[in-house]
Amino acid sequence: MTWLEEVDASLCFTTYQAGKIFFLGRHADGRLSVFERTLERCMALHVRDRELWVASLYQLWRFVDVLETGQHYQDHDRLYAPRQSWVTGDLDIHDIHTTAEGETVFVNTLFSCLSALTEAASFRPVWQPPFITRLAAEDRCHLNGVAFDAAGRAAFATAVAASDVADGWRDRRRDGGVVIDIVRNEIVADGLSMPHSPRLYRGKLYLHEAGRGSFGRLDPGSGRFEEIAFCPGFLRGLSFIEDYAVMTLSLPRENRTFAGLEIDGRLASSGAMPRCGLAVVDLRTGDQVHWVRIEGVVSELYDVALLPGVRRPAAIGFKTDEIRRVIRIGT
Repeated sequence: MTWLEEVDASLCFTTYQAGKIFFLGRHADGRLSVFERTLERCMALHVRDRELWVASLYQLWRFVDVLETGQHYQDHDRLYAPRQSWVTGDLDIHDIHTTAEGETVFVNTLFSCLSALTEAASFRPVWQPPFITRLAAEDRCHLNGVAFDAAGRAAFATAVAASDVADGWRDRRRDGGVVIDIVRNEIVADGLSMPHSPRLYRGKLYLHEAGRGSFGRLDPGSGRFEEIAFCPGFLRGLSFIEDYAVMTLSLPRENRTFAGLEIDGRLASSGAMPRCGLAVVDLRTGDQVHWVRIEGVVSELYDVALLPGVRRPAAIGFKTDEIRRVIRIGT
């Protein structure tokens, strides 16, 4: 029995490097099913009921499952079709969430703020870190993640550095990372190495220290980060189901963004080579109990999302006749 069958779920994940969104499910006989579509520089994912939100180069897409309950399409039990697109411009969107009121909020990394969709403009700013004095298209702190609480409120955000100058975060990648309490509007943890993908799960705050290859928990009261697992790759994306966390691993780039980080020494001391793929970590033990390795032209992944109760998902793309011929009548 595969792990996906055990937890009764499927996965989707993105690679902005290759411009692909992948769906990982299972056939009726238990074999893995892989389905992919092309979407230019796709990054952040968000699952809400039967909706799938995807950030691409200059658009934010809303896909909706068009199958009725119990219906199948070529043995797929979920078929996501594009229903709406917002042309935001290239904001470098890193995380997407939904508020308690149903509003879509995203991390606007280029302008160092959280933003909401709006009809008349590229975005509407809803919050910015206390150290950001002005909204400008300068990626000042590399704000890259937001955690929402169970009530649908933005609770914590991560940034690579508390910088207020254009591209200033690049000079403090090794130990300038911060976690910000959005409600209190103050930094609750610092000294982190490229923190990423904060998530609140079962009342605890989880995140990555990507610069150290570390996945763990953060205590907002003390600011202490507790490592759960070291993973041999640059960590991003984080999703949970039952007692498991799923994350993406990427190979380090040969440029100054990824150079000189602690993960290099940890890989060398453990005798490991960096990997690209998915990792499933058991929260109870810290063991990496399942993984998918990806080799070839794809060397960087971004986000990952779980699709509970879905066996074999698919999506309608923009280059085949399906987008013309798959039609659903509303009620």
